[in-house]
Amino acid sequence: MKSVYSKIYMYALYVFLYLPILVLIVFSFNQSKSRANWTGFTFHWYADLFRDERILTALLNTVIVAVCASVFATVLGTMAALGIHSMKKTGRAVLMGATYIPVINPEIIMGISLMILFRFFATHFHLQFGFATLILAHISFDVPYVIYNVLPKLRAMNPNLVEAAQDLGCNPRQAFFKAVIPEIMPGIFSGFLMAMTYSVDDFVVSYFTSGTRVEPLSVTIESMTRVKVSPKINALSAIIFVVISAIMVVRNILENRRLRRDIALSRAARKDGGRVK
Repeated sequence: MKSVYSKIYMYALYVFLYLPILVLIVFSFNQSKSRANWTGFTFHWYADLFRDERILTALLNTVIVAVCASVFATVLGTMAALGIHSMKKTGRAVLMGATYIPVINPEIIMGISLMILFRFFATHFHLQFGFATLILAHISFDVPYVIYNVLPKLRAMNPNLVEAAQDLGCNPRQAFFKAVIPEIMPGIFSGFLMAMTYSVDDFVVSYFTSGTRVEPLSVTIESMTRVKVSPKINALSAIIFVVISAIMVVRNILENRRLRRDIALSRAARKDGGRVK
């Protein structure tokens, strides 16, 4: 009986989470602008979407910011995770607590504080609001997610791996890139994808740090919905949802393949060890 209630709860939860998205996707193909009555199937709004220069420019801005911020955040987060992993317990706990602050901190506080910081630099060092401020702002909240994805891989890694690589002839640099990086690569890749997702999805921090020269997609959509929600927004949201879902599915498939391969290698190693004995 308990399992039946668990299944009912799980199905109800999925319906609650994904039914609004399904309705949005369905009405992105509606002939009329109505969001309540279905009048027929059409690709008209998708065609209009790809003819809208403002949306396409905002989409390009979002992709540029997300890619740049994710790459820098992945490099910085991986380096930070390596440093945190090598620290003593007390220092590691303090630094992990500080790293967790941007995750639990309300976005509006982060957005306003970054805006004030960038305004100070704009006044004294002629920093202009735009791509630079957006990328820096996105890096600031992307780095913790990379750290939290890389650290578990470092903890699971054999602590004697670097020493073994050096015994086989690698210098410290070669041991790092040929032994450590491949072991933690799934965590690095997951952190990169999570950083990319959060950058594309962000609105509040982008709103306060983008200025007037560069407009990311989330800010563009918000300004367009102040007047009236166009079906083009439905089409754009549907495309973003499908793309992000496809990325996460591919990531899970690759992770599962790697996990199955590691399990098979582990079983083969145990069998060989048993034969040697």
